[in-house]
Amino acid sequence: MFDEPSSYLDVKQRLNAARMIRTLLDSNTYVIAVEHDLSVLDYLSDFICCLYGVPSVYGVVTVPSPVRDGINIFLDGFIPAENMRFRDESLTFKIAETADADVIERSKTFSYPAMSKKLGSFELDIEPGEFSDSEIIVFLGENGTGKTTFVKMLAGKLEPDVGKDKIPQLNVSLKPQTIAPKFQGTVRMLLLKQIKAAFMHPQFQTDVVKPMSLDNIIDQDVQTLSGGELQRVALVLALGKPADVYLIDEPSAYLDSEQRIIASKVIKRFILHSKKSAFIIEHDIIMATYLADRVIVYEGQPSVKATAKRPQSLLTGMNAFLATLEVTMRRDPTNFRPRVNKLNSIKDKEQKGSGDYFFLGD
Repeated sequence: MFDEPSSYLDVKQRLNAARMIRTLLDSNTYVIAVEHDLSVLDYLSDFICCLYGVPSVYGVVTVPSPVRDGINIFLDGFIPAENMRFRDESLTFKIAETADADVIERSKTFSYPAMSKKLGSFELDIEPGEFSDSEIIVFLGENGTGKTTFVKMLAGKLEPDVGKDKIPQLNVSLKPQTIAPKFQGTVRMLLLKQIKAAFMHPQFQTDVVKPMSLDNIIDQDVQTLSGGELQRVALVLALGKPADVYLIDEPSAYLDSEQRIIASKVIKRFILHSKKSAFIIEHDIIMATYLADRVIVYEGQPSVKATAKRPQSLLTGMNAFLATLEVTMRRDPTNFRPRVNKLNSIKDKEQKGSGDYFFLGD
């Protein structure tokens, strides 16, 4: 039995863990796994049981379904066999709603210089690049390749060895990777202290606070919150600070599958409507593909030497990234969800043969 095997792992490690777990199967062995990363769940599982209900009140487990049907039932919020709906709206994955980039007017463009940083025996080189308002750039790379280091340098928390004079002076809001609350008081008190103007604004309430379901924990003491509750509060705090650039490190950590999709939509809508920019580090491949307008791919050896490439389109970036992982992805025709092809399946061999590791189309 495995409880959330993908936590803390990068994309490559998640898929390796899934392959490793599948090697345990034989005629006398069952494996049961709880997993919130839907692409890993898809890759790992043969059958799916969905759980629904009211958190902390009651839960219901459905009968096992084949993996594709099970995940689609969960996303749709409807069980056809029982003719029962357990969620008001279905969750779909139209690839980055900003794929119609012509519609979005991007008025401001910023650029950052070539930078490098040496931390102990680790070296990070960053190619120069540019970003604009209403744009989300997602970092793709293994753990230990310097993604958080890059974010800290942009935020001014860490000084690069080369290129420090040319970093644009921007107001930055940072949502760190690890959240260790020291605040004594309730969630409401924390939000009023840190982001009072945004918290009191009706638009921010509608677009961010309500979808992130803070109402049911608003009067709880911050010190008593679970990891997922803290993550939701940290995201609201980060988005509530006035800034030019939002740097969000692993927004999916500790969140369940449904909360991950809602958080992605909240971040996407907020960045688009407020005409700001965001850099996001994300290992959940479904969240990453949904959020990204463009991607920065990391190459190199973890903890030794790595290079952050310049930002590129989602299609070329994902293709390059998945090629390094030797993994191919297709899209589900029902809800456009990215699906990892099983290793050496017909589809996997076909896509590797044609060099199309990532499909943007249906």
